[in-house]
Amino acid sequence: MHCPFCRHADSRVVDSRTTDDGSSIRRRRQCPDCNRRFTTVETAALMVVKRSGVTEPFSRDKVINGVRKACQGRPVTEDALALLGQRVEEAVRSTGSAELSAHDVGLAILGPLKELDVVAYLRFASVYRAYDSLEDFEDAIAELRTELPGERPPVPAPTP
Repeated sequence: MHCPFCRHADSRVVDSRTTDDGSSIRRRRQCPDCNRRFTTVETAALMVVKRSGVTEPFSRDKVINGVRKACQGRPVTEDALALLGQRVEEAVRSTGSAELSAHDVGLAILGPLKELDVVAYLRFASVYRAYDSLEDFEDAIAELRTELPGERPPVPAPTP
């Protein structure tokens, strides 16, 4: 690490701490030449490969915005969305891979979203998994009913 003051090619780490969210490391450094101290923040780059082949940096905000659309009109708070974004980022970073597919990010979203709101989960899954028929929705709802037995049973249709 070059000293920002005298451009000396080396520096000594005086203190290292992780940030509050654990996504980066803050280091206090000291230049052995001029003895001045400076701070660096180090983060691991996490890249997402989209279906088109384009690679872009992972964005927690992009995850939250996508989920926010699925949660529109649902009783989901901004704090819950922020927590979901954090959980998704932790899940994809825990893979240890520097590059992952957009499909893997979508899979990481589905689990926490199902716990947050099943209707929003169905909305997101319908786009992510490209549901194209009523049977796809019925299968997903049947799967949810077996996984979440505490959900209320369907209301029978009124008879004429």
